[in-house]
Amino acid sequence: MFPALYAILDAAPNQAADTLESLAQILAATGVQLLQLRAKRIPPREFQKIAQSLAAHCAPAGVQLVINDRPDIAAMVGAKGVHVGQEDLPAEAARKICPAPQWVGVSTHNLEQLCAANATSADYIAVGPIFQTHTKENPDPVVGLEFLRQARKITRKPLVAIGGITVKSAAEVFRAGADSVAVISDLITAADPAHRALEYLEIARQTISTRT
Repeated sequence: MFPALYAILDAAPNQAADTLESLAQILAATGVQLLQLRAKRIPPREFQKIAQSLAAHCAPAGVQLVINDRPDIAAMVGAKGVHVGQEDLPAEAARKICPAPQWVGVSTHNLEQLCAANATSADYIAVGPIFQTHTKENPDPVVGLEFLRQARKITRKPLVAIGGITVKSAAEVFRAGADSVAVISDLITAADPAHRALEYLEIARQTISTRT
């Protein structure tokens, strides 16, 4: 089963790797099995250094690490895989750099993109933004829960819902067909990230098991 909580860690300029490692360890201890490292604002060399350090800590904890945008860095650090967007390398190009059993995930924002991703070797497809989000400088238009329901009818690949998801909305996102929810701000900025992660995992346990 695809991990129900997809925690995204956003590396900031001049951020110490041990800060992200500490957070990753806290989340791993709660049962989080999947993390993505995103680094939109730092140079590739610094990104690679942080990714290498985080990968070394994730593997012993049983946490799968996905690298955003950069299949080359994912391959170099031995990450679980890479996640690419619509402006990054195509899925099959990323696959050449990260062959199975590494994962390739693809972001989609409309049905045309979703169908195209479904025809590739992508291991999972991200859909969104489901709700309004402030974690991207130029977010794509909100697609809403109806798009997620349509996506669920089109593909059997795991669907990761992303964009403005909180513990208050997670249950309806799972009910609409998501296998996993990708969370950034509602998890990382919580007063107690471990408790917040447990909330998401419990919502997933209760909701997915009863979904028809």
